[in-house]
Amino acid sequence: MTTDLRHEEGSAARTGNAVLRELQTGNGVLRYHEAGEGPPLVFLHGSGPGVTGMGNFKGILPAFAAHFHCYVLEFPGFGVSDPSDLHPMQAGGQAVVDLVDGLGLDRVDIIGNSMGGMIGTRFAINHPDRVAKLVTLGGMGVNIFSPSPAEGISLLIAFTEDPTRERLIQWLQSMVYDQELVTEELINERWQQATEPKTLASARRMYSRAAMKAAAAAAAASDAAPAWAQLHKLKAKTLITWGRDDRVSPLDGVLVPLRTIPDVELHVFPNCGHWAMIEQKAAFESTVLAFLQREEAAV
Repeated sequence: MTTDLRHEEGSAARTGNAVLRELQTGNGVLRYHEAGEGPPLVFLHGSGPGVTGMGNFKGILPAFAAHFHCYVLEFPGFGVSDPSDLHPMQAGGQAVVDLVDGLGLDRVDIIGNSMGGMIGTRFAINHPDRVAKLVTLGGMGVNIFSPSPAEGISLLIAFTEDPTRERLIQWLQSMVYDQELVTEELINERWQQATEPKTLASARRMYSRAAMKAAAAAAAASDAAPAWAQLHKLKAKTLITWGRDDRVSPLDGVLVPLRTIPDVELHVFPNCGHWAMIEQKAAFESTVLAFLQREEAAV
């Protein structure tokens, strides 16, 4: 069952032309923003202090809503949908299943930023008949030449361990090529969301030093192939986008996905960090819309 979220005076809660809705699921209430008409397109946001779906995608949503029926999912654990005791990646993966099942979406396209790209990729691998096209923004693959964790991830861990305003600013500055994008408005918005107690607790399940150490130990003890070693199973037509100057997920991370995903394209944006949809908005919109709207020749 879906519900509009409304202000006390009864007007629909909107950001631009998007309506904020909620979906009751067996795992709590999911909230998502809906806009446009056409084929279904699901947006999956990234991780990090104070992130939300609309924080990631509100700037580009109008361009895509002109052609697609857009759903911007708010993952559990980031302060908009109901919180979860699960690791954010696990909760996010379940949330995608709950969203598409709950809305009766048989087959969708997906745009996923960073963590959202990883979750979207996993969904596409597990449900090959339900994803036609997949677009990711950075964050996919594995560092080949760059150190791991990268600079931006190290700053993210530092903030999660000791959430100060100064550490938040340092992390935000690592996210972008153009430092003028780190405005007081952005800092204040992110600070308020990131320091909400349940949101901070969720972040520590993913990015605290203890959580990172536990994840590394579990991976070392497991016989399961890592995520990057399963990319050859991806059937969806895939467009990987990346900022050339990404300090969170350095560009060499794309090499394994580019070699192993069967049907994959790559577009690299210059003068661009981790937020290609923000720093290279016009170029991102035109590149991704061309990919999503391309008519594929029958094989």
